[in-house]
Amino acid sequence: MPGRPDIEAGANEEGPVVYDSQTFETDALLPTSALEVLAPVQKSKASFLNEGNCTQAKFSALHLSGAFVLGTIACFLAQYAVCGLQCFGGRASSHPVAAHHDQDVVTVMAPPYVGSTEVHNFPPTKPTNVYPSLFPSNVGYAGGTPTGAEAAVIATAPAYPIHPGSCSDQLIRPQKMEVEASDLSLSQGKKPKFNLFRNWGNLSPWYSVEKSKFGVDSGPEPPETCKITGLHFLHRHGARYPTAWASYGGPSKFGGKLHKSPESWNASGDLDFLNEWTYKLGEELLTPFGRQQLYDLGISLRMKYGFLLQNFTEKKTIPVFRTESQDRMLASAMNFAIGFFGYPFDGQYQQSITIEADGFNNTLSPYKTCPNAKDSSKADRGNWYTARWAERYLKDAQKRLQKQLHGLDLSIEDTYIMQQLCAYETVALGYSKFCELFTEDEWEGFNYAYARSFILVQQRFWISVARVQGVGYIQEMVARLTHTPIQVHNSSTNATLDDSHVTFPLGQSLYVDATHEVVVLNIITALNLTNFAASGPLPYTHIPHDRTFRVAELAPFATNIQFQLLECTDLPGPQIRIVINDAVSPLTGIRGCPEQRDGMCPLDTFISAMKEIISEVDWIYDCHGNWTVPTGPAWETVQRVASKNRARSEPK
Repeated sequence: MPGRPDIEAGANEEGPVVYDSQTFETDALLPTSALEVLAPVQKSKASFLNEGNCTQAKFSALHLSGAFVLGTIACFLAQYAVCGLQCFGGRASSHPVAAHHDQDVVTVMAPPYVGSTEVHNFPPTKPTNVYPSLFPSNVGYAGGTPTGAEAAVIATAPAYPIHPGSCSDQLIRPQKMEVEASDLSLSQGKKPKFNLFRNWGNLSPWYSVEKSKFGVDSGPEPPETCKITGLHFLHRHGARYPTAWASYGGPSKFGGKLHKSPESWNASGDLDFLNEWTYKLGEELLTPFGRQQLYDLGISLRMKYGFLLQNFTEKKTIPVFRTESQDRMLASAMNFAIGFFGYPFDGQYQQSITIEADGFNNTLSPYKTCPNAKDSSKADRGNWYTARWAERYLKDAQKRLQKQLHGLDLSIEDTYIMQQLCAYETVALGYSKFCELFTEDEWEGFNYAYARSFILVQQRFWISVARVQGVGYIQEMVARLTHTPIQVHNSSTNATLDDSHVTFPLGQSLYVDATHEVVVLNIITALNLTNFAASGPLPYTHIPHDRTFRVAELAPFATNIQFQLLECTDLPGPQIRIVINDAVSPLTGIRGCPEQRDGMCPLDTFISAMKEIISEVDWIYDCHGNWTVPTGPAWETVQRVASKNRARSEPK
């Protein structure tokens, strides 16, 4: 109808059409989309409505009776042609899985589009209403722009701002779990401690780790006798879609399994939503929530450390922040900059974008030039443990959920993927029905699965490719702390960039670098923060309650590390301390650093220890050497020896 924008946009008088050719497509992951199945139905429905607006058909009782009888016969013949007499005797005999689990007879199959990949491509490739000249980004007339003093919350406020993790509750917890937690608190007379968002390992949103959690009973604010003179800030990108590969698990695998033969299965009970579920996740890109995380992180850092910008004003320079070229990394850096500097940020700082690709040295993605870091037998050993741990902690969940999935076998790995889907859908879409399927113990098991996997890959005490990947960043930090260019490039450092005082400036009071969670853990390993390995190797048979390595605390989405430089009236010389997600880490694993109540270490002592660590690392041997690692726990050790010697002395 002319003049009706809703009809022209693809809606009808009964409501909008849900699946539109421009907003519902399928990518190459899965063969069929809902569009292909529903488009003919929508066209037929729209045609009927449009025709009904023009004419009014009139039918007699004889016409209606005849149509009813013929329709009944047609339905009978169609069902008989598809499945024979089994259509009229239930599905138990034709689907042994359903019969085995003693379920009620199910006759309605899942629709053909279930499990298919749903994609909403925005913005359109060539929008027809774009007129840049009519919509300039700046028209002048800005009004008065006087500036004020910079914020210094970390130094001036009576309390440090604590981050809850969900960014003003943008993420929605499952209602069922909230009710259960409430009932638990009433029955025990205390507030429940379980937090779903903090039990997703490296898929958790970052949050302020409680004071003293890492062993230092001191907050991130400077002690009374100290003032902060500089900051090196390292952070991870924000929440993202799943990566393109997964050696164990992988959300897209589950969608593909459901979509392969939807006519053969049906779900009920807690899994009823699967009958209409489609896979809505993209791949590797930053999610809207991830954008907010980095925007908030930028604002937070400006509020706490804005006073450090005075150093740049005095030197008539602007900061240089670093990220790398992956889309989510660059998007994270840009959102951080908008939060920190405000819009527009042009002229307030310079963004160094290093290249993440094979053949380019890069301390923010060191694995690209370290072949052994891409060898799954050396760097991906956690899968052996993850699979065995999943067999234990998900055993009951798999049996429970299988009873509600008729005609399709649900494996332990499928069950694990459901937990991954909870985390990924929540940080991408805001809410996920998958979160309601598991108990608190099962979520704690999921969290531990990531810890057990990551600790083998990262901790230098178990395998050498971790420390060698983190040492390049340590070399750069020493250069910045000593105001001396890197003398020898024998790791992942980039001589072209790091030898330039323009792209790698020295003497700044504030540095900001963005990287991946694996690199954050590599750097923690290279720093020799042994307190995180104090509980020793983690078993795959149970969860030790006193474990000191928790991925959700160290490497969640938007994780961040503050390397604070301080001057104190009661301590000689400049000091340094490390604050990870707002919790101070002890530095006693670093040679010479004392057991100081606020977690500080004399800067010259710290630098000497870092130089010693740098000298121990053999990039050629650790990254290119032909050494092997056995499957399973045979390699586990906490000995502090050079990686080359360890590889030769430990069993192969």
